[in-house]
Amino acid sequence: MNEPLTLLGFPTTSLELISFVLAIVTVLLNIRRIHWAWLFAIVSSATYGIVFFKARLYGDAGLQAVFIAASIWGWYEWLRGKGEDDQPLVVTRLDRAGWTWSLAGWALGFLALSWFLHAFTDTDVPHMDGFLTAGSLLGTVLAARKKVENWHVWIAVDVLYVGLYVYKNLHLTAILYAVFVIMAALGLRTWARAAREGVR
Repeated sequence: MNEPLTLLGFPTTSLELISFVLAIVTVLLNIRRIHWAWLFAIVSSATYGIVFFKARLYGDAGLQAVFIAASIWGWYEWLRGKGEDDQPLVVTRLDRAGWTWSLAGWALGFLALSWFLHAFTDTDVPHMDGFLTAGSLLGTVLAARKKVENWHVWIAVDVLYVGLYVYKNLHLTAILYAVFVIMAALGLRTWARAAREGVR
């Protein structure tokens, strides 16, 4: 599954290609707030974990295990989670305190992860890997709680991931994340409308 092949002139592997397709389906379902998105996220995370490990992106590889756990939680939240007044989760926005806690969590996650990656792995991009790993965790948590701002986080993270994956010669994945930027913008618009209408 990890044998090299060429697609559209870019070097890739069968496993990266499968991961690419699964990730696209995940985001499409997520934009439409269909809970099956979390199942595709679990499978995509498992396959991408192998791809990233072989590329020495250990933060991203380890993140996939966290994504699997977070996706199980997100799936539960979308089906059984409760929002305000013990009602099923609807799409909402972060308040000022929520933004503060989110950004603080991202910063602390970045410091801890970049230190760990620098100290204990042979990655050549510990700071970028740590920053984007922490941001991805934040985006996943906000998505699980149906916060509009998860799309702001994903837009920022995905733009930077494009450059990182080009640098690591994961060209198909770089294209995927460029597509993700466009899809995240669409998701932001769709979820912002849902928040105004107070729907699930």
